[in-house]
Amino acid sequence: MGPKNVRLSRSLKIATHLNHNSISSMKRLTSLLLCVFTFSVSAYGQSLVQPNAKVKKLGDGMKFTEGPVWLPDEQKLIFSDIPNSVLMQWKKEDGLSEFRKSESANGNILDLDGNIISCQHGARNIIRIDKEGKATLLADKFNGKRFNSPNDVAVWKDGTLWFTDPPWGLREPHEIPGHWVYKLHPKTGKVEALIKNLAMPNGIVFSPDFSRLYVADTGGNNRHPDSKYHDYPATVTCYALNNEGTIGGELFTIQEGSDGMAVDVKGNLYLTQGNIQVYNPKGQKIETIKVPQNPANVCFGGSDYKTLFITARTSLYSVKMVFPGAVSKRSVSQKNRK
Repeated sequence: MGPKNVRLSRSLKIATHLNHNSISSMKRLTSLLLCVFTFSVSAYGQSLVQPNAKVKKLGDGMKFTEGPVWLPDEQKLIFSDIPNSVLMQWKKEDGLSEFRKSESANGNILDLDGNIISCQHGARNIIRIDKEGKATLLADKFNGKRFNSPNDVAVWKDGTLWFTDPPWGLREPHEIPGHWVYKLHPKTGKVEALIKNLAMPNGIVFSPDFSRLYVADTGGNNRHPDSKYHDYPATVTCYALNNEGTIGGELFTIQEGSDGMAVDVKGNLYLTQGNIQVYNPKGQKIETIKVPQNPANVCFGGSDYKTLFITARTSLYSVKMVFPGAVSKRSVSQKNRK
């Protein structure tokens, strides 16, 4: 064997040895990652998803799904298909069908009387749809200037509507010099600007006891009229609230963004960022629920409020959870209140 062949043989032996070491290292790394993943989904000693439950598709064929909200009296889900300017409905017995036309509605929620509150991108307003189907304009301006395009909405315990106003549906120049979070008093029509220092406020939700407000910011975008917000990172900020609904300081910030969000009765926060990312009330990630398509929003529903409904691009999905959504407590409290 000549010198070249000897060098080649040694090189092959070294490469083989390195290859075996690499495979061994990869196995150890995989085991480590599996351990980390198992730990991350076991903050309660188990996954938040019910045993043997899987994410299942309930329907598809839409263009971009958003804004799911559960109607307990009718046991059905309402959600938006934004580009098609329609609100869709899903019922276990009937499947998918059209609920009503919209003006590119995005986020939806129920108010304390069971009416649907809908943020309409196209009309740049917030409307109320009563149980007979009548739509009433609640607000479309702040201090005489039109909103950008109301995106998502949450209901405070006194019935006021807190909503975000990024420009995702805006096709005209800004009238308001920012992307803000507002409070709307539906009985009087009064609108207050609450938060003005976010780049692209998006999802918004309260903790089960209303002591916290979570607001997602999808991050910097050159559509903001103030250039200092163009490079802002995507985040979710947790704000303290007092009993009157006044915003206090920032408790913590999650260093990833979200579209729509939901909370369960334990105060866990469900983000829509690539998959469903679940954080505990301390701001620590505890689980990732994988979804076939990128999710845009989530809500709890079903007879026990343990079904997590997921709007994701062209489809609607669901998965059974261990803990019910916080909205179930609110529904019960409202019935008792009446």
